[in-house]
Amino acid sequence: MTEQLFSLPVVNQITTYVSQRLIDELPVLVVAHPKVRAAIALQGAHLLSWQPEGEEPVLWMSSASAFKEGVAIRGGIPICWPWFGPAGKPSHGFARNMAWELTDHQENDEGVVLTLTLKSSPETLALWPHEFTLTARFTLGATCHIELESTGDFEANSALHTYFNIGDIASVSVKGLGNSFIDKVDGAKAKQTEGDLTFTGQTDRIYTQPQSTSEIVDPVLKRTLVVEHENNSDVVAWNPGSELSVSMADMPDNGYKTMVCVETAQVSEKHVSTHAAPSRLAVTFSVRK
Repeated sequence: MTEQLFSLPVVNQITTYVSQRLIDELPVLVVAHPKVRAAIALQGAHLLSWQPEGEEPVLWMSSASAFKEGVAIRGGIPICWPWFGPAGKPSHGFARNMAWELTDHQENDEGVVLTLTLKSSPETLALWPHEFTLTARFTLGATCHIELESTGDFEANSALHTYFNIGDIASVSVKGLGNSFIDKVDGAKAKQTEGDLTFTGQTDRIYTQPQSTSEIVDPVLKRTLVVEHENNSDVVAWNPGSELSVSMADMPDNGYKTMVCVETAQVSEKHVSTHAAPSRLAVTFSVRK
């Protein structure tokens, strides 16, 4: 899937390292830089790929995902905003299904910075009665930094719903999640746990007292993915397991084996935005061998 993104025909060469291409119905910004390869769909400001030089792809993309206007993309990093899950319709908010605009780009020897913007419109106001400006800034190089900034006068929930590419779900563990979580597989019960998270079936947990850094330890790909969260209240850990994976039209039957979601999230509490003080949610990824 990742290789397909980089072999798409160029529609518009924006800069030396950034081009616009088309995957089915969706325009995609493709970064081909000596230090990093990456791709962002304009729909949803959706990071589809981030691959530092010499590394395996860090993000997981479903080979069964549709790339159609208005249809959520499965994999990469969907931006969930201004609500999470089924708190409104569409699920996980409207930001991930709408066309954003590239409003700034910079590049240097270390990588590329792309800024995308979504503003309120009659379409969004029909779904959510608030004027807003939402900005997603991607700093793409040997590390990946994403900042989501929302300006306006409102409260909102948000998440950077990151799908990580792993060797085998049966062998990975996740450190730094804390001990308190809401178990969405078991009726949203509040629970306590100790030690690192491992996966033995469908897992859907909102960790409400996480550490500032999560680590995904992957012995198969022989690397640790380091996830540094900023301005979040929670970290969500999700893997659909085999039964749910089979039931999902945009997920291969065995797709659950090579992905895990560890999501920087503001779910149990809301972010408060004002015109004077925007709210921010941010994350930084790095790879440790």
